[in-house]
Amino acid sequence: MNYTAGVTLEHRTRERILALVSALGPITASAVADQLALTATGVRRHLDALVAQGAIEEHDATRPAERRPGRPARAYVVSDAGHEVLPSGYADLAAEVLRFLDQPSARGVDAFAAARAETVVQRYRDQVSGVGDDPAARAHALVEALTLDGFAATARPVGAGTLAGIQVCQGHCPVHHVAEQFPQLCEAEAAAFSTLLGVHVQRLATLAAGHHVCTTFIPTPTHPGSPSAAHERTTS
Repeated sequence: MNYTAGVTLEHRTRERILALVSALGPITASAVADQLALTATGVRRHLDALVAQGAIEEHDATRPAERRPGRPARAYVVSDAGHEVLPSGYADLAAEVLRFLDQPSARGVDAFAAARAETVVQRYRDQVSGVGDDPAARAHALVEALTLDGFAATARPVGAGTLAGIQVCQGHCPVHHVAEQFPQLCEAEAAAFSTLLGVHVQRLATLAAGHHVCTTFIPTPTHPGSPSAAHERTTS
């Protein structure tokens, strides 16, 4: 392997690690190594380089009462600087804003946020509705669509029975710096998810509010034999 090819391969590996930290952070070096089938030593070297670049940072999500003696494994999340090198949707958002403001009916940020929510619904409707009416199946279809659009989305089942649900995490938001100033965009996105999934969703955390991930709870109350129960057994 020549020097140029080696540098390119290393850069791609580092990009894969950054994307994985974005999607699954907080995540440890050993977990990254398992996910990407790499050596732990190699992964730690890349993580140290990403920390030095300011693209990721250490994150301690353990509450004091849960800490055990000894040195805990370091976990990592994407930093603000790291989000800057992940896919960005600012150009698309700017064009969308200009098209909206060009309409005679434009009425400010709230109206634009509502219009953007409808755009989100239209964008994902076919993919989400194509899997049927089960909220759990729809949630996983939405995650796939969001990931393709650069949101680094994941989903996992939480709770059981009447408290069952799907927790959707978006490790990256292409426009989260805009949403810091205009949280209406986050509220509109949650409203769009409710429309797409056919249930009322609850937004638990957002990147725009300073959390390391956007988290949305999607209720999928189940009883034995229900479609959602079967879906949870196959995905957990």
